[in-house]
Amino acid sequence: MSNLKVLVVEDDSRLRAMLTRYLREQGMETGDAAEGSHMRRLLLREHFDCVVLDIVLPGEDGLTLCRALRADGNRIPVIMLTAKGTLTDKVVGLEIGADDYMAKPFEPEELVARIRAVCRRQPAPMSFVSHPTEPTVRFGDLVFDPTQRRLAREGGEVSLGDREYALLACFVRHSHQPLSREHLAVAALGGRDKGALRSIDVYVHRLRRQIEVDPRHPRYIQRVWGIGYVFIPDPP
Repeated sequence: MSNLKVLVVEDDSRLRAMLTRYLREQGMETGDAAEGSHMRRLLLREHFDCVVLDIVLPGEDGLTLCRALRADGNRIPVIMLTAKGTLTDKVVGLEIGADDYMAKPFEPEELVARIRAVCRRQPAPMSFVSHPTEPTVRFGDLVFDPTQRRLAREGGEVSLGDREYALLACFVRHSHQPLSREHLAVAALGGRDKGALRSIDVYVHRLRRQIEVDPRHPRYIQRVWGIGYVFIPDPP
């Protein structure tokens, strides 16, 4: 699991720099944020496998941020960091949806081991089923190959998370057909509970950022009010 991508959310700049540097030395990719709004922007823009989240942050604290992630249906593994080490603090963190908890000070080697452990426990995201007969789809300057699970534009591949791939595959298979959030949640997230339904808008936003020239005025993935979304490919 050397290619994990970890988001470190810590307001202590020295500790944040030390942790990200150590994780990179262990073969992981990293992102970092000092507070909640930056964390949210990064999670919208990029795919991460795990969040290392300090409890004591300026503005929204780590417990509030973790609770909000779970309320939105985001199941990304979260490891809470805090100077507090009481049993009560640990129980609260775990009850709101954190996957693990570490009290400062701690050894970086232990953090790496815990990151790998929570990522191993994470259920694999629902992947879409590709069929040998599925054609390559072109729209704009993009080429989507469902069989090879590959999205590319001139200059190289476009990186998408597993859920964004599944979402795009669902849209492509049902082009011109308005799809409800429930349909998309089952196809891309493997569930239809309220959290999964709320998450669809987040994943659509991420997908638009990758495929639309202007995500604020989408050409391909358009909202259908009262229903959900529809994929409109280029005319033949």
